[in-house]
Amino acid sequence: MASLRDVAPTSLLPLEAAEELKALAQEIAEHDRRYYQQDAPAVSDAEYDALRRRNEAIEALFPHLARPDSPSKRIGAAPATGFAKVRHARPMLSLANAFSPEDVADFIDRIRRFLGLADDEPVVLVAEPKIDGLSVSLRYEGGRLVQGATRGDGEEGENVTANLQTLADIPRQLPAGVPDILEVRGEVYIARADFAEMNRRQEAEGGKVFANPRNAAAGSLRQLDPAVTARRPLRFFAYAWGEVSAPLGRTIWELRGKLRAWGFTVSEPARLCPSLDDTLAFHVDLESRRAEVPYDMDGVVYKVDRLDWLERLGQVSRSPRWAIAHKFPAEKAETVVRAIEVQVGRTGVLTPVAELEPITVGGVVVARATLHNEDYIAERDIRVGDHVIVQRAGDVIPQVLAVVPGKRPAEAPPYAFPRACPICRSAAVREDGMAARRCTGGLVCPAQAVERLKHFVSRDAFDIEGLGDKHIEAFWQDGLLRSPADLFRLHRHGDAIRGREGWGDKSADNLLGAIEKRRVIALPRFLFALGIPQIGQASAKLLARHYGSLALLRQAMAEAQEPDSEARKALQAIDGIGPSMAADLLAFFAEPHNGTLLDDLAGLLSVEDYVAPAAADSPVAGKTVVFTGTLATLTRDEAKARAEALGAKVAGSLSKRTDYLVAGPGAGSKLKKAVELGVTVLTEEEWLALAAGPLEA
Repeated sequence: MASLRDVAPTSLLPLEAAEELKALAQEIAEHDRRYYQQDAPAVSDAEYDALRRRNEAIEALFPHLARPDSPSKRIGAAPATGFAKVRHARPMLSLANAFSPEDVADFIDRIRRFLGLADDEPVVLVAEPKIDGLSVSLRYEGGRLVQGATRGDGEEGENVTANLQTLADIPRQLPAGVPDILEVRGEVYIARADFAEMNRRQEAEGGKVFANPRNAAAGSLRQLDPAVTARRPLRFFAYAWGEVSAPLGRTIWELRGKLRAWGFTVSEPARLCPSLDDTLAFHVDLESRRAEVPYDMDGVVYKVDRLDWLERLGQVSRSPRWAIAHKFPAEKAETVVRAIEVQVGRTGVLTPVAELEPITVGGVVVARATLHNEDYIAERDIRVGDHVIVQRAGDVIPQVLAVVPGKRPAEAPPYAFPRACPICRSAAVREDGMAARRCTGGLVCPAQAVERLKHFVSRDAFDIEGLGDKHIEAFWQDGLLRSPADLFRLHRHGDAIRGREGWGDKSADNLLGAIEKRRVIALPRFLFALGIPQIGQASAKLLARHYGSLALLRQAMAEAQEPDSEARKALQAIDGIGPSMAADLLAFFAEPHNGTLLDDLAGLLSVEDYVAPAAADSPVAGKTVVFTGTLATLTRDEAKARAEALGAKVAGSLSKRTDYLVAGPGAGSKLKKAVELGVTVLTEEEWLALAAGPLEA
């Protein structure tokens, strides 16, 4: 009897068509695996193309039978008009960096202290290459891939499901036995050989030639047409997990084996390292073989192997406590300083920047590098015309390391740092004990105003697509923007924007639409966007968690202007808010211009109250807790982390707003003060019973 493969698509019955589409999906997926993962194709390109054409022909005749895992969905779909936002069920964290053996030793010591481990108890680490690619998350439900997203800012990424479905390294359907909900995280990258071949092809076709594999991977994944992504040689390594509905095992090493069994590729070479010496030896070995590995990497990632320890360690700020990236030494190159330019930042800081003879460092062309401040220039005696050594610090930020002796032009004078702002000519002063010189022009300085606007719309703040630095500068020059609130009045100038050079109806409408989408914003993003000195993303989230709403924060800052007020004491008691940071916060909210801006923004947008990530029924969510004395079953750091994971606010000192004092032996004066203030005092056992609940790693 002839097989269905011998029957013309037009002669197939519906049941036969469904059976044939299933067989084709499985067969083509196997050929993809052999080609992309094993570099061992089993059929010729012509035979492979014939299978795809047959699949497409049957789907054209029976569109209602097209399968979720259809090969046709791997090679393109109707071009999208943009990428929807995806909120990660669990944050996609970035890694802290280590640059020396001492940093790695400190990392292991911190783990020991946090977990209260004995000095002789091994801390086994998994060491893996740190791939230089683009982090993504894959969500599987019932074993089927339902969503793929970029990392974005860690809390929210872009939905690139259609594009990720074109990668042969990413399984569309997982085998039986996987958790019903499984979020697999990993890195999209381009191997060096594939990158070179792609650039040769791009150049031959008159297309864009990419600077490095990482940029090429990121650009390829964010194509609006998945068919373009499908033509790029993207690959995927799985290395982590997000939300899961069932335990994944006992160790990361065990999880790596499961990922392989489920059809994923994991990064190699990798090693279990039971000691610091083993860990550092792997780093040295991998660095020596850096050129042999077929993809770009910029270091080694160390992860605590035990999953139960991972849960206890949790995270600090935007990084996990249980992992760190040990970077390889930065590449260096020699070039010439053409000029020294001084930039003015959003807080008025004057930052010198070297304009360089362009040079390639670590695969990237560098034409500018930071000189940090006037002391940095003076200590190294850096002058225009000098030959200098440049490196990309952490393989990211270019900086000038030193002057090359004996190559200075005879006529090069010492560099004189300006005493006036180069933009508004206001005095540039340097306060005692400060490294930076600041412009005193404040709001009258255009540079500060423009830089604040750039910060306001940046990725981790309001994240307004289509509004780049050059657009902000141009809108400022023409009077369309003067304050952040003016962004939300730009729709009144729609016709003027459409008539500008480089703009049209579609680009203007896209920009105005992107602004409209940001009229509702989370409190941590809003606080970060304000550009308050020393208030970064971590401290913005800390303030949001502590005060809950913008209204309550503003009220507390107004009350805290009085030095002896309870509000001032409560602010200074927040664990993680130091005296200098508190002073900058109070100064910002005391400035009348800032109050006017906040009032203006309040009438134009909605700032969402902070919602703690803990379960709604957690009895400690929203409560303020102080720990004192010696704890028996938890270290102090672990106790604080657990409280915060359950939505509590941890303070360093007592006030009338404290809800609980958890007191161990040796509580001392805090216990006495708690009794005086009427604060509920709990033993460690009572606290553990009250706070019992799931932990988020």
